[in-house]
Amino acid sequence: MDTIKKTFMKKLLVFIFCFPFFAQAQSWKDLKKAAEKVNKELINQSPFSEKEAANALKETLNKGTEKGVNLLSQNDGYFANPKVKIPFPEKAEIVAEKLKQLGMQKKVNEVVLSINRAAEDAVISAKPIFIDAIKKMTIKDAIGIVKGTKTAGTDYLKNTTNKALITAFKPITKTSLDKVDATKHWKSVISTYNKIPFVEKVDPELETYVTQKAIDGLFFMLAQQEISIRENPKERTSALLKKVFGN
Repeated sequence: MDTIKKTFMKKLLVFIFCFPFFAQAQSWKDLKKAAEKVNKELINQSPFSEKEAANALKETLNKGTEKGVNLLSQNDGYFANPKVKIPFPEKAEIVAEKLKQLGMQKKVNEVVLSINRAAEDAVISAKPIFIDAIKKMTIKDAIGIVKGTKTAGTDYLKNTTNKALITAFKPITKTSLDKVDATKHWKSVISTYNKIPFVEKVDPELETYVTQKAIDGLFFMLAQQEISIRENPKERTSALLKKVFGN
């Protein structure tokens, strides 16, 4: 509050000093506009507490999670979005290339489609895991995060919860992989490849890969929502968001 008072006194002195010049050189309407500008700047500098910053940040992440899950859990939520679409596992790229050469592109396509369907099915169950992680966030430098980069909140959450989220989300992903036959398609592809003469046998693990990619996609959507709230006043749908991110 002392900082606000000092700022106010400085601007008040400038205003008083400049008043005679304003009175001679400008109309009363222009002078009024100048005063309103000073007042607006002072209002915009109104401080918010660390608790308010933390709550605003959590509200932002909760909104991002809600919106991200809703978008990604739809049919083609992952598959039709090039920003989050899960590709054929990088570690098994040799498998995909070999099968394509043998005219088995369809099998490769089945794997890609099915793992994205699994992510779309599983991501609904990720919402309570994310929200619980957000609730447990201890933000000592909340104000710094709020005034940080456009995705500072998302980055913080990703850095502090990613491993725990993978552990919690992995069994859910496995269930979804089985549910949409992704596991079956995957085993068929690997089995077909391993029967090819002279190739080195492979058996890449699928669950961890899809789990991480699904979570990465949700973090991406969360980041987009955080950016939107920081940059677009219309996305600040609560008084708290307006106060904290409106400065």
